[in-house]
Amino acid sequence: MKADRWSSHLDEITREFKKEFETLSSEELNWKPNASTWSIAQIIQHVILVNESYFPVLAEIRNGTYYTPRFGQIGFIHRLFGKLILNSVQPDQKRKTKTLTLWQPEHSAIRSDIVMQFEKHQQELKKAIRESEDLVAANVVISSPANRIVVYKLETAFDIMVAHEKRHFKQALGINQLRLNRNTTPN
Repeated sequence: MKADRWSSHLDEITREFKKEFETLSSEELNWKPNASTWSIAQIIQHVILVNESYFPVLAEIRNGTYYTPRFGQIGFIHRLFGKLILNSVQPDQKRKTKTLTLWQPEHSAIRSDIVMQFEKHQQELKKAIRESEDLVAANVVISSPANRIVVYKLETAFDIMVAHEKRHFKQALGINQLRLNRNTTPN
């Protein structure tokens, strides 16, 4: 079952986020090295926003109101888009991408329970994935929640979410390291 694979990755990511960031204060979670860089809290909130944007798509598929654009039925198109998006969110991808407004985190301080919110969200995401196994088996094609023109298989969407979380965990670790280095650098 593919859902087990995604669930195990999500469990691992959740453990890592908790291990690294659960004990940080609100100030530490919201610390930013500069105005154009996200804080750890903003990174976590962004991941939640991206994942949650797929929930209405899944609900529409279940209640029969979802339609995939006609070009989504053309195999090479949804495979191409899926591959491009999946490659762009890989943890080792060096190139930064601009986040769409839909997925922008808050600019103000985020509550210190964001790691707990993330853990709860991960459980909801795993449940949504488990409940979608029949859709994955049926090779359902969806559009990106951010752009109806960008289409890929639901299976690829789940791969994208997992890779995206891993990428942002790596980013959050880097922010935390910068924060720690700033606190240990002699004046």
